Amino acid sequence: MMLLQLQQITKYFGAERILSEIKLEVKTRDRVALVGRNGAGKSTLLKIIAGQLSYDSGQIVRPKGVTIGYLAQSTGLESSRVIWDEMLTVFAGVQKMEKEIRQLELKMADPSHYENAELAESIFHEYDLLQEKFKAAGGYQYESDIRSVLHGMRYYEQDYQTKISTLSGGQKTRLALAKLLLTKPDILILDEPTNHLDIETLSWLEQYLQSYEGAILIVSHDRYFLDKVVDQVYELSRNEMTKYHGNYSQYLMKKAEIYERDLKRFEKQQDEIAKMQDFIQRNLARASTTKRAQSRRKQLEKMQVLDRPSGGEQSATFHFDIERQSGNDVMKIKEAIIGYNGQALAKNIDFNMERKDSIALVGPNGVGKSTLLKTLIKKLPLLSGQVDYGTNVTISYYDQEQAELSSNKTVLQELWDHYPVKEEKEIRTVLGNFLFSGDDVQKIVSTLSGGEKARLALAILMLEKGNVLILDEPTNHLDLDSKEVLENALVDYPGTLLFVSHDRYFINRIATKVIELSTDGTTEYLGDYDYYVDKKQEMIELAELAEKDRSEMLPKDTAKKRSFQEEKELKKLERQRKRRIEEIEQQLHEKEEKVAELEEELCLPNVFEDHEKVLEINEQMEALKNEIEQLLEEWTELAELLQ
Repeated sequence: MMLLQLQQITKYFGAERILSEIKLEVKTRDRVALVGRNGAGKSTLLKIIAGQLSYDSGQIVRPKGVTIGYLAQSTGLESSRVIWDEMLTVFAGVQKMEKEIRQLELKMADPSHYENAELAESIFHEYDLLQEKFKAAGGYQYESDIRSVLHGMRYYEQDYQTKISTLSGGQKTRLALAKLLLTKPDILILDEPTNHLDIETLSWLEQYLQSYEGAILIVSHDRYFLDKVVDQVYELSRNEMTKYHGNYSQYLMKKAEIYERDLKRFEKQQDEIAKMQDFIQRNLARASTTKRAQSRRKQLEKMQVLDRPSGGEQSATFHFDIERQSGNDVMKIKEAIIGYNGQALAKNIDFNMERKDSIALVGPNGVGKSTLLKTLIKKLPLLSGQVDYGTNVTISYYDQEQAELSSNKTVLQELWDHYPVKEEKEIRTVLGNFLFSGDDVQKIVSTLSGGEKARLALAILMLEKGNVLILDEPTNHLDLDSKEVLENALVDYPGTLLFVSHDRYFINRIATKVIELSTDGTTEYLGDYDYYVDKKQEMIELAELAEKDRSEMLPKDTAKKRSFQEEKELKKLERQRKRRIEEIEQQLHEKEEKVAELEEELCLPNVFEDHEKVLEINEQMEALKNEIEQLLEEWTELAELLQ
């Protein structure tokens, strides 16, 4: 069922055109991502769809009765109620029905109502109808739904009577999301829903959205999240919209393929045009070939000349270098206790940093990750324990809040004041690499957007040339393209990295170690984020098996029971099979899309008239179909083994 259609939507802010003839469709159970650079107009478009902004031309078609739920960026829930009572307001209609059902039950229990058969039948009929309506509205499970969603957002029973007005901004944002999820609209519109969510909450939200009955329209810079949740991507670029099928990774591949294909077509046509022009110039004046030259000229005039495909918008370009190398031992943290004002947040913190380590620090919100980073750079005192720094260690620190970038200086002055001995030309070049060009360098720092402040902070960091980078949420406020540029710069960084991030894609690309911080200490995992997740799951399974062995162990007949080690290997094999199934499904999708593209290519006039080209394409298709057949056989075998 079609839930929403945008037809030729155009929007201006003053004389500036923000959106141009935008088309977008949302059907039942669609999972749609809206992507594009910061400032491309994504949030503006969501507000237009949600009815919070007007548009200048076009049409929005929405069937009667289709409900829309919208959560803007960093929208906090403001209320004087406690958490539980605020969540109950979503079900006010259901609670009213519940009271009406109780009143009808009292009437049904009153013998006097049975004296009039018509009245009794009317009461029973009303009761049956109301019960059906109550059941359909989730009346028998709404309290369970509230508990489930609050638990997913990391609010537990002891939190239910907390006044919302006493919560932090991030906690209020999570509550706003929880309340919106409970309303279950037909179209759920989320603008950066992953902000303020820790990794565990993100994982829960992914699972919740995967099984959500309605349609979802999401703006997010979390690529891991988009890969898990969406099946369509609309790219907003240069005021216009392009649709791609698949998740975010598939969109990137498809976009690159389309660019390569269009570039080849453009270059081929340019070669043809050059040859035709050359032929015309050489043969137009000769009597024997004039007619042929004139015919070519007419062909050329009628030709629909292709534009050179756009390679995308300009990206930031930078890399991190170091002034001098540190020793092999960079930092040793022993039995550390961290916190504020003498109040401990986490204790028993023990880990070492060695040169060229790239360490991701993970853990739930509020456990003290940012506090630990500030302690290591000596912005906060260590409550107890010891931190030993190695030789020649120079630390550069990135603050997730860019707290120090709030001055009334211009962008140019801000960077120049950090490095006054550098020439203006060099400062302007650096700013240009971070997409501050022309009049942008005269912008006042305090008026910059979050993404602009993040780029300026990275420019300052780059020029410091520290051999240890300590980064607190470096990808916050960066658009997807800027994140990729930052990742590439950090992959090539010759120093040592310690960073906090909730961006699992980023962690996977950068981390060689994961340190998990809890209130009771640290646990080290020697791998990326996926390894960390697998290892944690394996530890949970081993604990369950150990418990099972203890509870089921018999003094005799132990030979019949699988050994602990066998159970462990079986669990490991099962995880490997599941991962392989996911890989096969991804490969099948890519190969089937390639077959479809080749079939389309066969229909092109310039192809089906070329017998050699047809033969080549048919051979490619045959090879792909054989590969698909082999993958399907492997998928079937693995699926049967998992049953």
